[in-house]
Amino acid sequence: QVQLVESGGGLVQPGGTLRLSCAASGSIFSFNNMDWYRQGPGKERELVAAIDDLGRAKFYADSVKGRFTASRDDAKNVGYLQMNSLKAEDTAVYYCHSDRVMTTWSNYVYDVWGRGTQVTVSS
Repeated sequence: QVQLVESGGGLVQPGGTLRLSCAASGSIFSFNNMDWYRQGPGKERELVAAIDDLGRAKFYADSVKGRFTASRDDAKNVGYLQMNSLKAEDTAVYYCHSDRVMTTWSNYVYDVWGRGTQVTVSS
């Protein structure tokens, strides 16, 4: 069963930058849409950013507009979340999600999640 794997999280000071990556655990052909969610301490999971199969932005949360950018490299089947000007309130576990992953010709897996990567913004 294909899964997504996030990487790039860590501890960063306020104002710093991180770039998260999201890749499939096995060989795949392509992702459809790709979303990034986060869940902060004591908070519900929230949608942060979403891009479509062509990399066009579909959604950014107001709290991250102008600071975060989602993108994808379809040659590598990897998604990215570039996070700039990080704030303490960005501290959360970040998850990537795709509504549909093509694993082989004509074979799809739906609603695929990663296990998350911790981002901590603190001085």
